Amino acid sequence: MSVEEYHFGFITIDGKNYTDDVEVRPSGEVLDWWRGESHLIDVEDVKRALTQNPEVIIIGTGESGLARVTEEAKKEIEEKGTKLIIDMTEEAVKTFNIIKQESEAEEGKKTKVIGLFHLTC
Repeated sequence: MSVEEYHFGFITIDGKNYTDDVEVRPSGEVLDWWRGESHLIDVEDVKRALTQNPEVIIIGTGESGLARVTEEAKKEIEEKGTKLIIDMTEEAVKTFNIIKQESEAEEGKKTKVIGLFHLTC
């Protein structure tokens, strides 16, 4: 499973196109990712992802990086022992793919990584 393409407002994951922000789970499941405020990522916006007990959460903050992750959300993630990576969505997608590929290359070791990708701004 990988993210094949990202452009402003558009992402392709395993051959399927999405135009809304997405949560990509370790299982390969892709869910719509709605937030309370479009450009603010708060605790409530990451809780569903944390229920999956990921080792890593990668947050894509948009094409220009305009979305911001609150200190409270960062703290919530890190208190669960989850590594947090925040970057503009194009770079976040690349990091997500690298972690997934490295994980698949390691025999018997699958890193549980979740991608939360804001597709615009």
